[in-house]
Amino acid sequence: MAKGRLIFEASLVGILGIAVFGSTLALVKGRNDLSFLDPLIEVKSALSRTYVEDLSPETLRKMQEGAITGMIEALDDPYTVYVPPADTAQFEKDLTGEYVGIGAQVQVFDNFLTIVTPLEDSPAFRAGVMPEDKVIEIEGETTRGLTVEQCVDKLVGRSGTKVTITIERKGEKLPPLTLVREQIKTKSVKGFHRVDGEAGKWQHVIDPARGIVYIRMEQFTPKLTSELIDALKSVSSLKGLILDVRGNPGGLLDEAVNIADLFLKEGVIVSTRGRAFKEVVVKAQAPGTLPEFPLAILINGQSASASEILAGALVENNRAIAVGTRTFGKGSVQTVKGIPVADSDGNIKKGELKMTEQGYYLPSGRSLSRKSNAKDWGVDATKGFTVQMSDEETLALLKVRRDESILHASGKGDADAKWNDPEWSLARLKDPQLAAAVHAMQAKIDTGEWKPTGTEGPQIAQVVAEELTKLQTARDRMTRDLIRIDHRAAELEKGLSIEEVVKGKDLWPDTTDVSGGKVQVFDKDGKLVATLDITGNSLERWLADADVKKHEDKDPK
Repeated sequence: MAKGRLIFEASLVGILGIAVFGSTLALVKGRNDLSFLDPLIEVKSALSRTYVEDLSPETLRKMQEGAITGMIEALDDPYTVYVPPADTAQFEKDLTGEYVGIGAQVQVFDNFLTIVTPLEDSPAFRAGVMPEDKVIEIEGETTRGLTVEQCVDKLVGRSGTKVTITIERKGEKLPPLTLVREQIKTKSVKGFHRVDGEAGKWQHVIDPARGIVYIRMEQFTPKLTSELIDALKSVSSLKGLILDVRGNPGGLLDEAVNIADLFLKEGVIVSTRGRAFKEVVVKAQAPGTLPEFPLAILINGQSASASEILAGALVENNRAIAVGTRTFGKGSVQTVKGIPVADSDGNIKKGELKMTEQGYYLPSGRSLSRKSNAKDWGVDATKGFTVQMSDEETLALLKVRRDESILHASGKGDADAKWNDPEWSLARLKDPQLAAAVHAMQAKIDTGEWKPTGTEGPQIAQVVAEELTKLQTARDRMTRDLIRIDHRAAELEKGLSIEEVVKGKDLWPDTTDVSGGKVQVFDKDGKLVATLDITGNSLERWLADADVKKHEDKDPK
């Protein structure tokens, strides 16, 4: 299924044709472009000649990046960005899900790099690295006090090279372990539970009796379509499928088109339009289409771009229902262009410009984009299947999802687990939207009809009001951040050391989980003013610069 690739290949030929054939003409008629650059050249020249200090190579690099960034910011388009050469490796990793390293998710805990989970079929997994292992040394150097980024820089490298780490497991320091770096391809297809001891295999069948299969896709990376097909082939019975693109930020258009084409015999999948491009309409083709079965897709406000294309194609062609909440509304097509940049030694390196060139449009012809004055954007849940989730519910879901993503050695799972029982699984997963999709799918398989398991969804006015509330909340947080900055500056002016200001207040140990607890506020006479429920673990951060200090009980009882 190469229809999506053909779109980009045709576009590339057109771009190259303009670049070659039109270059001479551009030099003749391009005086306006050159005059645009004149002030920039004059400013740079004046600074180089007479600025009070010599302009170092680093300063010149920052000036260059600042000029590029300033031009892009004037477009007021958050999706058009410049990536300098120093950041291109991370950019490519984020785009493709590929890098060279040992293959593990990591975080800093108790001042040391800590393994969250090894990745399936990775050097770390094959060497027996386990969740909660502390990596106390990399190449003989301690990781104490280093950031995650600093540690990762030491772990990644060229494929085939070696890196030696020292692990502390449950307080015991293990002998140094040498791993061979290799190309790591993070898989985007997930299930709802890791099968105990089976090298990272996911469980996808959430209701074995009815043959209901669940597949979560985290990003539209290369080969996602083949990953999806492999997951479908791994199940013995498929009578209903739930696709989950919640929190999926998008990725490659090809993959969204190819996956939609798996489920559609005919109909428009997506169209693209842009000022410099002809409209391209991508239609489904019958060859290769999977057999007909009930299909539902889970969406939320973090489903963006390619996720919205897939959801919109399936819903507007009446192939699937959508369960959850309205998607993000990113309907812009970005292409990545290499930008040659010379360093201080004259070496040419590659920066990258990710530039918006076209817009995505749903089969109905409606734009996906959320514009500043828009009341309608993205893809909505099907009528009767809107399921809102509170912050507390989302946090609980993410905690369970994190735990179920961890690779455990054989025999380390929960002996009392009943993952073949759909109601037990749904209770364990703490996911109201998934539960609504499963219950709707059960009704469809049992009765032949979709049974609404949510609400009809908010009216446009309510959607706009919710969006306004989010913006006001963001503004309030920024205001509080500015107040903190002013407060810290004032403390510095009083003569406090930088260390004292940066450290801030330590109201309780960092490892304490206060989520679900309570805060009681008393006035000076001891009268209870308010009791507040704690809904997350960010309370100490917000109190750090408030007019409070740790209470000292002078009369303990």
